[in-house]
Amino acid sequence: MVTRASSAVRPARGDDAPALAMLAGQLGYPTSERELAARLPEVAANRDAAVLVVSALDGVHGWIHVELKRSLLGPLRAQVLGLVVDERRRNEGIGGTLLEAGESWARERGCHAMLVGTRVTRERAHRFYRREGYELLKTSHFFEKAL
Repeated sequence: MVTRASSAVRPARGDDAPALAMLAGQLGYPTSERELAARLPEVAANRDAAVLVVSALDGVHGWIHVELKRSLLGPLRAQVLGLVVDERRRNEGIGGTLLEAGESWARERGCHAMLVGTRVTRERAHRFYRREGYELLKTSHFFEKAL
């Protein structure tokens, strides 16, 4: 667990579900508390994944979801699948703290690189990641088919 001033980084717990769901909505992925509470134990039980939160006495201020990315095409890496900071707490260093905790988690598992994808319209996120030392690798299109 990483501690900074009056907040701490720790693994997400079941009782964090309301805050995590609210923050998922701020990220642009509206999710009910019930849905998130059902997903969290599955993700938390995955040895190749972590959901970390920044919490303080007044609640959860942000979260990061990181997973290992195994591929035949390259070495083991980690990927940020979600990172959000409460809009009322942005520009306080919480995002950098979460990213640092995710990177540390990945290093402990043998990763030498971390990937993150953002929508092309999220210019603020692009500036954040560049500030944190990330470089643009490529622009991709993601396709989905309902099953």
